[in-house]
Amino acid sequence: MKACRIGTAAPQAGVAAQGARRRYALLDTIRGATLISMIVYHASWDLVHLFDMDWPWYRGSAGFLWQQSICWAFILLSGFCWPLGRRPVHRGLGVLAAGTAVSIVTVLFVPDSRILFGILTMLGACMLLMAPLDRVLRRVPAAAGVAGCAVLFFLSWGVPHGYAGIAGLPLVRLPRALYHGAAAAFLGFMPEGFFSTDYFPLLPWAFLFAAGYFICRLFCKHNLLERCLSPGLPGLDALGKRSLFIYVIHQPVLYLCMSACL
Repeated sequence: MKACRIGTAAPQAGVAAQGARRRYALLDTIRGATLISMIVYHASWDLVHLFDMDWPWYRGSAGFLWQQSICWAFILLSGFCWPLGRRPVHRGLGVLAAGTAVSIVTVLFVPDSRILFGILTMLGACMLLMAPLDRVLRRVPAAAGVAGCAVLFFLSWGVPHGYAGIAGLPLVRLPRALYHGAAAAFLGFMPEGFFSTDYFPLLPWAFLFAAGYFICRLFCKHNLLERCLSPGLPGLDALGKRSLFIYVIHQPVLYLCMSACL
């Protein structure tokens, strides 16, 4: 969710010239549009779960697909932007700290809607893990990396639910001994009784982040990266530049506004 700039953290010389700092406005616009979708989705969540609105469509497939479109977009964009940014460890620590702060606040003040190992925690961890893994992953052909990450993502989709296999189709049941403790929950082995309103463990989501990383390399290979420098849409690109800050504050603002109006 961090801003995309060409910088010294590029995984290969073709991705970015060292020292350059050019803004990818098109990526900011996509992020801004996704941010608006997320805010509307979370406003709907508040109305359904906190203010007792009866919207069966939101609890069904339509709401699930809407939620998935938002998280997929954010995670792929974050992975895509990782090779383009500067100071990746610093950025990763910042996002991880924001995720930790969200967890602490929700546990203390709204425990029934607590967020443990939410999307910010996962993104921050992926950014930090990518720093040492980059030297290895840059040797993998970009197309093979995208394909491999896609396969691993779908195979590990059911890990939080006790199996490995194609989404919804268990192929291998995993040992229940793996599903114990906070570290297991962080990895994706969700313990019995664990609850979080926003749960994004490393498995399967780290593979989607890595897919974004390899897609960026594909863009570089086929000289498509420059197209992301196209002017963004006013307003949306401004939101995209401030996505982390807006993500952190939007739910408290939504709740206060709804409490005052409903």
